[in-house]
Amino acid sequence: MSKRDFYDQLGLSKGASSAEIKKAFRKKAMELHPDRNKGDDTAEAKFKDVNEAYDCLKDPDKKAAYDRYGHAAFEGGMGGGRGGPDFGSAFSDVFDDLFGDFAGRGRGGTHRPARGSDLRYNLSVSLEEAYLGKQETITVNASVNCDSCSGTGAESGTEPSTCPTCSGMGKVRAQQGFFTVERTCPTCNGRGNIITNPCNTCSGSGRQQRERSLSVNIPAGVETGTRIRLAGEGEAGSRGGPTGDLYIFIEVADHDIFEREGPNIYCRIPVAMATAALGGEIEVPTIDGGKSRVKIPNGSQSGTQMRLKGKGMPGLRSNAKGDLFLEIGVETPVNLSAKQKELLKEFETLGKNNSPESQNFFGKVKGFWEGMKG
Repeated sequence: MSKRDFYDQLGLSKGASSAEIKKAFRKKAMELHPDRNKGDDTAEAKFKDVNEAYDCLKDPDKKAAYDRYGHAAFEGGMGGGRGGPDFGSAFSDVFDDLFGDFAGRGRGGTHRPARGSDLRYNLSVSLEEAYLGKQETITVNASVNCDSCSGTGAESGTEPSTCPTCSGMGKVRAQQGFFTVERTCPTCNGRGNIITNPCNTCSGSGRQQRERSLSVNIPAGVETGTRIRLAGEGEAGSRGGPTGDLYIFIEVADHDIFEREGPNIYCRIPVAMATAALGGEIEVPTIDGGKSRVKIPNGSQSGTQMRLKGKGMPGLRSNAKGDLFLEIGVETPVNLSAKQKELLKEFETLGKNNSPESQNFFGKVKGFWEGMKG
């Protein structure tokens, strides 16, 4: 009985690329695997055929021979010395392709040096400190390479030896039916080497916990969410791997007087009713600790804004500064004496056009009510 065409078995046309061949085999292998087709006596035979087809077409040399001579290329010893397709190897290739790089582990790569973890440090600063910038000393508790063994985990004068179980690969393979299953080596736990004489200082881990004091430059203009990276100040790497980084996350605390929005600062200034009505000058604070005299126009209302240009926050990466916005809040007098009350009543009696906004509003209200009646 003649063999079915390898391309046809994988559902491909002749000349398919290696990526198309691998994708088609993966789909067919999953579809025809005996574990998924219990009760189907033909499933195992079809699965073998698909493996045979893939084993041939995945190899560029075999594929070229098959494209030219067909099945005859592998009859009578033309197969390059191989007695037949390696089914386990074929499926293992796809298995590795799907799962081999999980968590950054490729074939035989579990024992390579691993980079240390990055660390996060939350730092709160005041608005004044964010304006001026500062030099801050922080204390970080993190792992560092052991001084006694220089991070190897082995006692001074000795070195880790290659794991005899996995020959330094960090993985062991076992054949299970048509599958080649790859597991982490139980002897070395994936490191690829074993330590026969562990370091007394770090007990073979190669790392120690240590408290360190670090100086951090907080630049002027930082805001909540600003991230400062200190390269190489994170956790020590394992098996001689590079050290991680330390990230400082800035949080600017709320201020009693000012409120910040990006580069600009806002400040609500309470103004006495008489000053708002008659006009005058007041002294206001600025974020740099200084003072500015501001003129209040007569007839100022609550919500009126004034801008002091360049009195806001500095830019984090520029010399430009934001602005300071002052919002007037007209304060109604309280705790009036009898005389003050008498004067206000007299003012109200004499005043006719002193409250145009109020008169305009209640004029609209009157029109609204009359319209509803109509």
